[in-house]
Parts: sequence; structure tokens; C-alpha cells
Amino acid sequence: MAVDEQDNPSEFTPREAELQRQIDGLQGQVTDLHKARETTKHLELSSEVQSLKEKLGEHSKQLELSAKKLNQLQMENTALRNQNKAPNTTSNKNRRFNTRV
Repeated sequence: MAVDEQDNPSEFTPREAELQRQIDGLQGQVTDLHKARETTKHLELSSEVQSLKEKLGEHSKQLELSAKKLNQLQMENTALRNQNKAPNTTSNKNRRFNTRV
């Protein structure tokens, strides 16, 4: 089985050893850049999630106010219907009375 010269660092020429150190350094930088990019993506997602939570809170408040307003309008509607029924009841009694007479 043949052993490749480049597998043993002690057999590198000075130029090859320097290039290998540069490659190792660049690989380390690439790894650091990948970590930084992942961290940045995570931070961006965190800020986006926070923004969405704030919007959800605002929409929840608006929904709560709308529900209160709807309830108020329903109560007013019921009261107005009751008011309208009273004259109709009187009017119906008058009609029945006039019809009999």
C-alpha cells in the first residue's frame, strides 16, 4: 500500500506547509463566517418574530374593542326592537278594535 506524501506534514516542502497553513486558516474563516451568518439569520428571525408578536398584540386589542362595540350595538339593537314592538302592539290592538266595530 503506497502512502501519499501529503498525508504526512513532516514531508511537506516549506512552500506546501505554508499553503496548508493558509488553507487551514481560510477554512477556519469560512467556518466562522457560516456561524456568523447563522447567528445573523437567527437574530433577524428573532426580531421578525418579535415584530409579528407586537402586531398580533395590536390586532388582539382591536379585536377586543370590536367585540365590545359589537356587543354594545347588539344591546342597542335589542332595545330599539323592543321600542318598535311596543307601538306595533298598540297599533295591532287598535286595528283589531276598529275591525270589530
